[in-house]
Amino acid sequence: MVNPFHLAFPVDDLAAARKFYGTVLGCPEGRSTDTWIDFDLYGHQIVTHLIPDACHRNEGKGAVDGHNVPIPHFGVVLDMDDWKILAERVRAHGVSFGMEPTIRFVGLPGEQATMFFCDPAGNALEFKAFADMTQLFTKQ
Repeated sequence: MVNPFHLAFPVDDLAAARKFYGTVLGCPEGRSTDTWIDFDLYGHQIVTHLIPDACHRNEGKGAVDGHNVPIPHFGVVLDMDDWKILAERVRAHGVSFGMEPTIRFVGLPGEQATMFFCDPAGNALEFKAFADMTQLFTKQ
């Protein structure tokens, strides 16, 4: 078993965060107050904190396999079936992808499915999957 991680991050609108994480991503909601909400992101605890002035930032891009990816970002490594289901769920809700669902490092160690998109506050998320999960920490 993998220990769940905890991540707290800013959002500028709790109602938008509740809709995005709860409805679009399908994360069960945990405890909440008028300034934060806990969500269960595939068994991991993420917490949206209302910080109005800290959002909609674009801090940088990192080059990965010929793509510029947003830095910072977070997400979860899923199995391939769950990754495909999430990609369709996000697409069905009209969320714009920063990187469309794709396979990168094709034919190389660490070949993976990946997609990037942002929440309403501008926080970048990446979800990925491996056909062979033993490749997760494979060196190139």
